[in-house]
Amino acid sequence: MANAMDAASTKRHTNLTLSADVLSEAKKLGINISKVCDGFLRELIRQEKERRWKAEHTEFVSAFNAEIESVGLPLDQWRTF
Repeated sequence: MANAMDAASTKRHTNLTLSADVLSEAKKLGINISKVCDGFLRELIRQEKERRWKAEHTEFVSAFNAEIESVGLPLDQWRTF
């Protein structure tokens, strides 16, 4: 677990090109540009991974749903709700 925390806290310098007016406004408002960009990129990565997973597993999910519709849920007869 310590390694995962170390990896998550590792930062690297990078060059980033932003519109001058956006950068100026962000600085005036005291917005931490690195933090905002990092957070936004993390969310974008999460969304893209989710999109790709869904695209890769669409056939299986459709087949599974069709099976459930035709035969019902496993152990359904023992449900109490």
